[in-house]
Amino acid sequence: MALDDNPGWWMLVNLNRDYTDYIAASSVVVAYDWALTFGQEVDLVWRQRWSSMTALFLGLRYIGVLYAAYVCLTSRCRASDRSFTISVFVFCEIINSALWCTGFVVNGMLGVIMITRLFAMHQQSRKVLIFLVVIFLAITIACGVIVVIETGQILGEDLILPGTHQCLIGGNIRLAAEYWLLGTAWEVFTLCLVLWSVVKHFRELHEPWTRWTIGNCFTVLVKTHVLYFASFATVSCLQLGYLSPAILDPINVGTRTYGGVLQIFSLVQMFILGPRLILDVRKYYAKIVAKSDAGIAMTPIVFHESVQESTSSTMATPEGILGDPAKNITR
Repeated sequence: MALDDNPGWWMLVNLNRDYTDYIAASSVVVAYDWALTFGQEVDLVWRQRWSSMTALFLGLRYIGVLYAAYVCLTSRCRASDRSFTISVFVFCEIINSALWCTGFVVNGMLGVIMITRLFAMHQQSRKVLIFLVVIFLAITIACGVIVVIETGQILGEDLILPGTHQCLIGGNIRLAAEYWLLGTAWEVFTLCLVLWSVVKHFRELHEPWTRWTIGNCFTVLVKTHVLYFASFATVSCLQLGYLSPAILDPINVGTRTYGGVLQIFSLVQMFILGPRLILDVRKYYAKIVAKSDAGIAMTPIVFHESVQESTSSTMATPEGILGDPAKNITR
């Protein structure tokens, strides 16, 4: 539709143009983090024995790079390009459906990483693992149904104004809110399990027959999880904020900033802090190996062990679970 004389439509056009600037900024942030940590990635991921955690890390990392580049390029194209051979709004519907599905897949990968970390933090308890898997599958199935319904309800409309050709995308805001509520419930649940493991950790420190040999690594796990949770909570709150009519008002200048901040935090949460859930643990483990003397053997899988009188001691590390093989240093 062409509505050249309606100032409200021009306000919406300016909103969309400002939003593409925020998309470009968020893409630069992801690319900068990738360049900044690429050396660590080569040493701690590419040069190590490959595992399921390696695949998850690389999946998150390079889906993030491609995602950032894709949304940046397509947002620029759909803002002004009249040369599409298909309808602009059909093009936008396809993009938005793909982005919804990408977010669903990425959150699924992050959920698997979180289950693995909690499994390690709770001393490989099968009961905890089964409980986590059941809860995660239930939430994932519910979110999958929401994604299918939401992508089927995405609507687009051509907006033709002098010098621009844009599409307006609409969807079910209530369904989007339910999706994020389910995701938030999962993150709160995992945070509670982390806090539970912290309590157990400090209790075991006072027992004479047991010790946590990599206490600092446990601290790294807790810190990275809390930072990731804070980022996810911020994104979730911003997403739920769209339930407010004031946020949806295109005339409101704050709407532009609101959407841009949400875009930046979303990419940081998924594609920067997500991969760091693995990378930071591996980085700490590499420091431990580098500082270990020749009398300590590094054995993976468990976090703690009984102190035994022996000619050699064994130090436990989470890397057997989070991705790296054991690195043995003989006396």
